[in-house]
Amino acid sequence: MLGETIKNLRKSKGLTQEELAVRLNVVRQTVSKWEQGLSVPDATMLVTLSEELDTPVSVLLGEPVPGTEPDGLTAIAEKLEVVNLQLARRQRLERSVLFWVLVAVCAAVVAMFALLVAMGSPYLGWELADPETAVAATALHGFEWLFVRAAPVVLLAAGAGAAVVWRRRRS
Repeated sequence: MLGETIKNLRKSKGLTQEELAVRLNVVRQTVSKWEQGLSVPDATMLVTLSEELDTPVSVLLGEPVPGTEPDGLTAIAEKLEVVNLQLARRQRLERSVLFWVLVAVCAAVVAMFALLVAMGSPYLGWELADPETAVAATALHGFEWLFVRAAPVVLLAAGAGAAVVWRRRRS
């Protein structure tokens, strides 16, 4: 909501992200993050931003018509709190998805290892006189060889990543 408003107002004024950033004395990436909804400007920057875009703060925060409020800073603070809560919810969701993806990677590695152990390298008993059978046996052996060397690294990395994400999710 806030990001789209900033982007639309910036474009309507014919400004690039870089030009707006220079006027606000911030880096272009900051303006980009605001427009993408990855962060929000603080109250002071919001006032400066509204001045640069010739728009009331209430319009930046989503009100179509500026209203008369007894305490404008309180209203700005409340709206910034709502935006911050939305951003926090999005970050929690992204962490949760990342955690479960890493857990799924760990489970897939363990399942593949169990499957390879259960199969017991069947290609060792194949008749390799046929070129197609020999190629299939070589491919299966190559896969086993790479998997056995890469699986521990992948399992440790995914497990460590899941543990880190779990700790961050809890805090």
